Amino acid sequence: MQPLSRLATALALGAATLLSLPALADEARYNQVALRAEVSQEIAHDLMHVTLYSEAQDDDPARLAAQITRTLNDAVKQARAAKGVSVALGSRHSYPVYDDKRQQITAWRERAELRLESADFAALSKLTGQMLETLKMAGMDFSIAAPTRKRHEDALLKDAVTAFKARAQLATEALGGSGYKLVSLNLNSGGFQPPMPMRMAKGMAMMEAAPTPEIEAGTSQVTINADGVIEVQMP
Repeated sequence: MQPLSRLATALALGAATLLSLPALADEARYNQVALRAEVSQEIAHDLMHVTLYSEAQDDDPARLAAQITRTLNDAVKQARAAKGVSVALGSRHSYPVYDDKRQQITAWRERAELRLESADFAALSKLTGQMLETLKMAGMDFSIAAPTRKRHEDALLKDAVTAFKARAQLATEALGGSGYKLVSLNLNSGGFQPPMPMRMAKGMAMMEAAPTPEIEAGTSQVTINADGVIEVQMP
């Protein structure tokens, strides 16, 4: 009896599978089209980044480290006194200096960075000019602040959806469809824009010569991509 029972169960399962095939066929989707729409906007940089550094050499590494530390401490104190300027210590490293034959260490050289950031370009520019009396400049960059980027990306989301709808309608008409259904839609930003290098009226040398140089912060492009799939309905 057990073999007959197993055979009956197998036949029942096979019949159920055959009956479900039309339902699966009905669920299959055809006339699907993948589309992309992209919208972008140029956004003015509203953050200024300056990297300064102190570098010195001495035959006594302990004395050298103490000298660099004093210079950095004074610089940090000066920077913290400036309103609206964020201060952070950057990289710091030392390395030996060898003789001509590279057999003996003749001295030690150390370099330490100080990083400044502010939305007040004039204040940071003035502070940088003052601090160049004791430090040197490693670079100046500009970027878009995270809240600013998010605000503009949120505004562009609606534009991206509108652009996607327009493309979906064009594709539907091109295929001779009577309408379309939205299968999927992904909205993504164009990715992180790295800080832009400094652009100044008379180049880097001007920063060394004047406390308040003329600065052009520039812009970066914020982009929103709308990637999706539609199903065109045929008449």
